[in-house]
Amino acid sequence: MNLTKRLPARRAARGASEGGTPPAAARLGWLDGLRGIAALSVALYHLALPFLWVPHGSRVPYYLDPGVFGVLLFFLVSGYIIPASLERRGDVRAFWVGRAFRIYPVVILTVVASLLLLPRAHTVISGWSFEHGLLSLVGNGLMLQDMMGIPSAIGVMWTLTYEMVFYYFVSALFVMGRHRRSAPIAVGFAAVALLLGGWLSLGTLSVNLASTRHLVVACATVVLMAMACIMTGKPALTRTGALLLGGLGLLLITLNSRATGFETMMIFATMFSGTVLYRLEHGQIERTQALLSCGFVIACGFLTGYLYNRGAALSQTFSESWMAWSFAYLAAWAVFAAGMLLRKRRFPRWLSWLGAISFSLYLLHNPLIHGMNWLLEGRAPIESWTGRLVQFGVFMAALLILSHLSYRLIELPFQNLGRRLLKAATRSRSRAPQAGTHPQAPVDVVDAEPGAEKVRATTP
Repeated sequence: MNLTKRLPARRAARGASEGGTPPAAARLGWLDGLRGIAALSVALYHLALPFLWVPHGSRVPYYLDPGVFGVLLFFLVSGYIIPASLERRGDVRAFWVGRAFRIYPVVILTVVASLLLLPRAHTVISGWSFEHGLLSLVGNGLMLQDMMGIPSAIGVMWTLTYEMVFYYFVSALFVMGRHRRSAPIAVGFAAVALLLGGWLSLGTLSVNLASTRHLVVACATVVLMAMACIMTGKPALTRTGALLLGGLGLLLITLNSRATGFETMMIFATMFSGTVLYRLEHGQIERTQALLSCGFVIACGFLTGYLYNRGAALSQTFSESWMAWSFAYLAAWAVFAAGMLLRKRRFPRWLSWLGAISFSLYLLHNPLIHGMNWLLEGRAPIESWTGRLVQFGVFMAALLILSHLSYRLIELPFQNLGRRLLKAATRSRSRAPQAGTHPQAPVDVVDAEPGAEKVRATTP
């Protein structure tokens, strides 16, 4: 069995060949809309200005944290589409090349621009990164920093660690042929969160600087070995590499996550629940099983917040109360469910555009906030309604313009480059077919978020 190309051509091209099936961009427009809502929610939460415009608005995050809502909505979207992307590609190497060209260019741009343009007094880069530059570079470069005791170079990058580990799990499950078991996996993570959410001892591998350094070296070695195996394209080595990644991810989330135990486990339960909904929509799972597993995950998400998001845990989830987590969790599910119910309708173009630029918006909003504070340094506080509206309008206009430019000038060109490299590699392999391989329709991938993709099957 060829693990790098498991899907026959007729399955990969089925969506394009069936009569009456809308184009992939239209069918997945609802995901763009959700990504746009999620990114905007996180940006507005960090900006905080809108909460000053209504009576007692500053108390909103106490009852429903918009930042938690936004990232959980992102995680649901990723869970829905990422495994589908890998399975439609049928190629683990192509999946990882696509992910690299999707994520790293904008991250590198944001970090480098923040270092060059913002003064140290107003930098968005963590102080730890300046003190331990090499460790921070390697940890954030692997995007495992949150699992290795290393602060994210830019605060919002912590979510990319969970995205990366999710990719590890998806790859390992795929090569083992167990990728369809999303429901029991989601239920398992949720049960661990509910039963052990306040007990799991995290951060046990990076208790001091020396142990952190050892962990970084060990993780980098394992990841490089795994990626080298995957990039060969050979089935046995691909399997070895993917299993190495899956094992490393499981070890890190169990022993060394920065977040509380319940938050870590619920994040992965939520992502795999998104996969369950994808499988339900495509007839890969029974409705009863899907609804029961998602219902259990939702209940656990609410209860774990009520049970465990108290005291010291609040400083780890960065929320103000148990309600901030629990109600945000329910809200993320409610918005995702509404989007899914409306998925066959055409979403407004502006919302789809906001989803397309959402990754850049997500990464750039914090540096822009720090830049705004730098420009306003020494000025009298803006307290009038008119002044606040102008400040908010200028900030949002700058953020949307910069995000659009980043999307057009960085994201799209690098995604196109990744596709060209993959097509060249595919043509090279097709000229020298191996026994046991099957021809497959090439897959054109258009990404649009920190961890989600739009997939369009094309004919050879």
